[in-house]
Amino acid sequence: MAFPIHDATPVTWPGPPPATADVVVIGGGVIGVCTALYLAEAGHSVVLLEKGRIAGEQSSRNWGWIRQQGRDPDELPIMVEANALWRDLAQRTNVDIGLTQGGVTYLAKTQDEIARYAAWLPHAQAHGVDSRLLSTPQIADLIPGLSRPYAGALYTASDMRAEPWVAVPALAGVAARAGATVVENCAVRALDIEGGRIAGVVTEAGQIKSSQVVLAGGAWSSLLLRRHGIALPQLSVRATVAATEPMPMVYPGGAADDRIAFRMRKDGGYSLAAGGFHELFIGPDAFRALPKYLTQLRADPFGTRFMIKAPKGYPDAWSTPRTWDADGPSPFEAMRILNPAPNRRKVDQLTRDFHEILPGLGPVRIKTAWAGMIDTMPDVVPVVDRVDALPGLTVGTGMSGHGFGIGPGMGKVLAAVVSGNDPSHDLTRFRLSRFSDGSKMRLGPSV
Repeated sequence: MAFPIHDATPVTWPGPPPATADVVVIGGGVIGVCTALYLAEAGHSVVLLEKGRIAGEQSSRNWGWIRQQGRDPDELPIMVEANALWRDLAQRTNVDIGLTQGGVTYLAKTQDEIARYAAWLPHAQAHGVDSRLLSTPQIADLIPGLSRPYAGALYTASDMRAEPWVAVPALAGVAARAGATVVENCAVRALDIEGGRIAGVVTEAGQIKSSQVVLAGGAWSSLLLRRHGIALPQLSVRATVAATEPMPMVYPGGAADDRIAFRMRKDGGYSLAAGGFHELFIGPDAFRALPKYLTQLRADPFGTRFMIKAPKGYPDAWSTPRTWDADGPSPFEAMRILNPAPNRRKVDQLTRDFHEILPGLGPVRIKTAWAGMIDTMPDVVPVVDRVDALPGLTVGTGMSGHGFGIGPGMGKVLAAVVSGNDPSHDLTRFRLSRFSDGSKMRLGPSV
């Protein structure tokens, strides 16, 4: 069964793109879509360019969690705002995006895990988030039928879920109705630079003149930046998700322990994933960025499985060009939608684990499985910043698996940055220069 968004999916927004715009947004994932939406609402003429299909890559392939729980303290206030924005935006779409307040629960098997959760709680309390610790009996009341013994849990009732492959295209519709020009199947080949600053972009459909560009290209961001001499130590890891056939509902939200994460879906099935497990395809960028990732590797040496090489056409494949002529086809046209194959052995393991953890649900039948490439950073928090070396360029990338839920909040922040307005949040943690100014690497919380 094919993933809902693929190369043969009909183009909803064919263009053509305009010749000029106040702002060009590169990348039709949740970050780019929400940035374009809030820029349009602020009165800017904005064009959103997507090389394949809106939400074709990781923005539709994630778990669908909209969580405040466990966020980096500097992300948390933006996520709290995003939680409220999701409720507003869901009322403005013309489809049901499956937005449901079901809560998120992190299940702890050890006292050390509970201690980590307890240490994070003051951040939640400082921002008015309703996170709390649960005892073993409270877990049994919340999620009946769990077969594994848990010492406790971290629970946030106000956290939500939605269906990503429905939600992000629906948000693109909201952006279009707000005045943004959305164009699919239109790759940006290069940035247009005059006098050392942004003058627009060069697309496969021609040039667009603009003094402001936002790069929200997910896994492809560092490849475009490198062509213009800007180093970004961003890598992409494969994460596999499986979807079950409809099963009885025991808990309406999302939950995870050290082996499996699950959440109820709108269609009555569950989405299953392996928490804390991902796969890195080794390529030239992986070698180049290795020194920046040593802190992360030491903290979690067994959380990543290393693959010998990236498949042809991937952003960090050995054969993917790092330089190319803007007058000819680019790597972004060679792969319209990054569609990694799921890890079938992991799908089988998820099936066994889910049946083991909730045996009362009966046999677990997998309807489909997919994978996505998560754009990650060495400290597991994104880059949201203007690029000093190239005035007019703003980057919003490296969401590190946190992007879907926080998308509306980050989109609003990026729109404010581009507009020269106060983003209402401290963005120091997300500055690009932290990878070059000697700053000590500070990992996001492992909760």
